[in-house]
Amino acid sequence: MSVLIAIPARYASTRYPGKPLVSLKGPDGEKTLIRRSWEAAVAVQGVDRVVVATDDTRIADHATGFGAEVVMTSPACQNGTERCAEVAAALPGYDVVVNLQGDAPLTPAWFVEDLVAGLRADPEADIATPVLRCDGRALNGFLADRRAGRVGGTTAVFGVGGRGLYFSKEVIPYTGKTYADEDPTPVFHHVGVYAYRPAALHAYPSWPLGPLEALEGLEQLRFLENGRKVLCVQVQARGRQFWELNNPSDVPVIEAMMAAMG
Repeated sequence: MSVLIAIPARYASTRYPGKPLVSLKGPDGEKTLIRRSWEAAVAVQGVDRVVVATDDTRIADHATGFGAEVVMTSPACQNGTERCAEVAAALPGYDVVVNLQGDAPLTPAWFVEDLVAGLRADPEADIATPVLRCDGRALNGFLADRRAGRVGGTTAVFGVGGRGLYFSKEVIPYTGKTYADEDPTPVFHHVGVYAYRPAALHAYPSWPLGPLEALEGLEQLRFLENGRKVLCVQVQARGRQFWELNNPSDVPVIEAMMAAMG
């Protein structure tokens, strides 16, 4: 299967304007968020092409400067999936289009590799996305974010065969229990990476915004609202920590994780 990775990046983030150009300190020095996300993408095995998809010349110039290929997309795109749909239309012929979001520089390469394998094994799936079982530490972090009024990670629930049932910025399912840091929990963190079959991706912008997507602000819900099969692929952290950059307070968290990983 031929694979294209697109990294959507926009400057005008509601929660964190200019986020792709934020600098993150790591053992390898300071690099911007978008550069670290691009480096994560090029580390994936079996990928034929990696592009940064943006509507902002500041991001485009910076990405070109460190060697990335850039596809300019419309400022009318409402989310990363719509931006990826424009990339897929501009660069046709790939069997799988991966949306590796530009705010997730700690995404391990095997997450994407497992998604592509998941689509290969399940011809009925229109889209595949990774889910990671929370341990007590991660779950308690999500709950602390919600108590403080912060939007943190997204959680997922799925049924037989990994078929996605719902995704939420609330912590679901409700457990009513307390877990020690290392305990496995029944809550799964949805990792914001997607592998699409081109037909489903091309259809996405033509569907109207549904009530669930509008409420949650989660683009993958549009596929569920239109009856498409979303495959949740369980991935393993293999000792790696994972966090997305959603708020300015996430910067030191990610920097600490990079330092711990060396």
